Amino acid sequence: MKKGWVYLLLVAALACNSEAGYKKAEDAQEAAREFIRACLDGNTDKATFYMFKDSADANTMLLNKWKTDYDKRPNEEKVALKNANIIVITSANVNDSTVDYTFSNTFRNTDTTTIRILRLNKEWLVDLEHLH
Repeated sequence: MKKGWVYLLLVAALACNSEAGYKKAEDAQEAAREFIRACLDGNTDKATFYMFKDSADANTMLLNKWKTDYDKRPNEEKVALKNANIIVITSANVNDSTVDYTFSNTFRNTDTTTIRILRLNKEWLVDLEHLH
């Protein structure tokens, strides 16, 4: 009986390892991929999970603007974005806790974007304030 409770507690703890069931990124590349994939899929909750929450709320405002623009897109375009693959152009270490990640996607492969990934309190998060 005790083993059953221990097993249930372990499963519950693992299931609650993050606020929305998302797992923290182990490195900058994973944070970038998860954030970009969430954006391509229109998943604001997941994108927010991988985003740096700054005191000025600039990142939240930028993400909300992106979401408003995404919602205005025709359904065919949303489907194309969900089916798009991420194309990594460069991933450059600025220092040991900052990475600039330049990418495109197979839907809009002529457009490139650079986002900054920060390591803060042992967590890798996307900072949109440095968007290029």
